Amino acid sequence: MTQHILQGRTESESLWFQRRSFLQAAAAWTAMGGFGAAQAQRRSNIVDLRGDAMLNGQPMNPQQTIQTGDSVETGPGSHLVFVVGTTAFQVRQNSRLTIDRGATLNSVSVLRMLTGAVASVWGRGTSRQIVTPTLTAGIRGTGVYTEVFPQQNYRSYFCNCYGEVEMGAGPDRTVSRAEYHQSFWGEPEAKDGRFLTPAKAINHTDEELEYLAQLVNQRTAWQIAGKKGVLDGSGYMDQKPGQAHPLMK
Repeated sequence: MTQHILQGRTESESLWFQRRSFLQAAAAWTAMGGFGAAQAQRRSNIVDLRGDAMLNGQPMNPQQTIQTGDSVETGPGSHLVFVVGTTAFQVRQNSRLTIDRGATLNSVSVLRMLTGAVASVWGRGTSRQIVTPTLTAGIRGTGVYTEVFPQQNYRSYFCNCYGEVEMGAGPDRTVSRAEYHQSFWGEPEAKDGRFLTPAKAINHTDEELEYLAQLVNQRTAWQIAGKKGVLDGSGYMDQKPGQAHPLMK
């Protein structure tokens, strides 16, 4: 298993995909046709729920449907996997987020994260964002991991695991094109004059993204390539002369 550096998270939080309950639920979700079939059959889009979670301020149960426009909160020791349209989410414990509606009921326009951590895989499209207190990411089609650290004045971590993302923090902007984990910090205060700074890969694994991609009938960039890259946060499959993190160029 590919293990990233842990920073303020436990190993068990990134091993959720190994639990029998999730593996059974994921197999059933795929066999029954995914999100489209769940919607047609009026089944829940919650693939897996462990522990306590709230939906719009009320206790959540696995038979409910999470829609755009909803707010979600997970409690200590909780874990939640759900799918909306072509986007799959895995929500860590102690997370608070809202899901803004896009052009249709089943299209996500903005994932607003107040605190906590979310791994997500997004189908291709435009006008989608992930917004934290200190960082904005314009999503096209990609797999990403996002975490907000309230104990660090809401400093935010973002990894573009693969795909293309328009990154912004304060006045700083860059485009991230990643094959294998390109990571950033959104700083609450300027660090050496910059609000968007390079980061290492932390707190998530390749396997998490692979399982989420499978839920929306996708494959990760490294699955398609048949190989994995250098796990240093720079974002590339191979080390080449002159190739560096976009904030280091």
